Amino acid sequence: MEKIFEKVNEQFNFELESGYIYLAMSNYLKRLGMDGFAHFMDKQAHEEYEHARKLYNFLVEVDYPVEYKEIPKPEKNYEDIADVFKKAYAHEQEVTRRIRDIYKDAHGELNFEVMGLLDWFIKEQIEEEDNFRGIVEKFERINGNWGGLYIFDHELGQR
Repeated sequence: MEKIFEKVNEQFNFELESGYIYLAMSNYLKRLGMDGFAHFMDKQAHEEYEHARKLYNFLVEVDYPVEYKEIPKPEKNYEDIADVFKKAYAHEQEVTRRIRDIYKDAHGELNFEVMGLLDWFIKEQIEEEDNFRGIVEKFERINGNWGGLYIFDHELGQR
């Protein structure tokens, strides 16, 4: 049982790291004057911190001592705007892989509490990956056209 709670704690820290990554992406986009894209990433960071809080609350409820780990320094430069979102999509795929790994272990241990917690995260990751996949596809269609980028910047700023 201890091992599975340790993995949940690791995911808690990874969700915090995810928020940190998205804030760094937001800063990069803001420096380019793409306020809509930056706003989107700010919202994404906030969402990651909410995910961390869900994990934190669960660990507190099961009386597992939450351990905070060092957060690595995020990347601050990218090839271009599309690269930011491609990396965000790849990051979400990594989050999904980690959640599934924890779920698999919880299933093996018949830890229904962790499985119940992760049911929500699995559904959330389907939505996250679908969202970023669609964004990356739009960037591919825009193909660096500044007119398209400004329109898309405005669209994502509506989030």
